[in-house]
Amino acid sequence: MKCTVELICVGNELLIGKILNKNAQWLCKEITKAGGKVIKETTVSDDVNEIALAVKEALKRKPDFILTSGGLGSTPDDLTLKGVAKALKKPLKLNREALLFLKEKYLSLSNGEKINLNKARVKMAILPEGSIPLRNPAGTAPAVLIKHKATNIICLPGVPKELKAIFKKEVLKLILEKTCGKKFFEESIMIRGVFESEISSLISKFKQKHPEVYLKSHPKGGKKIGESTLELHFSTFSLNEKEGKEKILAAIVTFIKMLMRLGRSRTRVKNH
Repeated sequence: MKCTVELICVGNELLIGKILNKNAQWLCKEITKAGGKVIKETTVSDDVNEIALAVKEALKRKPDFILTSGGLGSTPDDLTLKGVAKALKKPLKLNREALLFLKEKYLSLSNGEKINLNKARVKMAILPEGSIPLRNPAGTAPAVLIKHKATNIICLPGVPKELKAIFKKEVLKLILEKTCGKKFFEESIMIRGVFESEISSLISKFKQKHPEVYLKSHPKGGKKIGESTLELHFSTFSLNEKEGKEKILAAIVTFIKMLMRLGRSRTRVKNH
């Protein structure tokens, strides 16, 4: 079953180039491996209006999931939940379950000593009405699940180890339920002696023969004909492992035969 996902990454640090957005790359890989399809990734600043606009625009496309990253902490510029609440026209309210998560977490961090939950800490338990808090095994701020019509909105922390831990424990199973066991299969081959512009027409013909296999070419350098190198990446989704691998193999064989018809004796192919 098709499962579409949109990512909304929040943080000024991403937009000024201070932090490389490895969260988005990691999420895309994990979602794809689980059989989901990331259809759009948006990065916005720590601004309530920008966050709200991104969420509203994503909802128009009716994805199965919207995952946000960043902006769930205790500081004034952690505004993701305010932005989501604004987009959904929901009030922000103290969530008792989230507050309990925080109390338990801070108690464990203090070796049993009582810690005051000040205003900044309580802020992490103030969620859009109707939210379901998700435990954070690697940090303090809980993640948040909000069900809106056919879309699950899941707000994740921006700290990589926290984002990954919550995704693996709470989010992955939701995606797998939607994909019903569909998996992602991929293989790359490297070809030398051909420029990307020379195989453009071949790729178009290939897509007609193998519509279920996505082929993407990636130039790897070389200024002269004999030095030019291309990576050809073949990918597909399938419920059956044997079928998925066979689709990829058949696609590679087809394209190699098409390359041979170019009549370029110096074209070389090898698995990557």
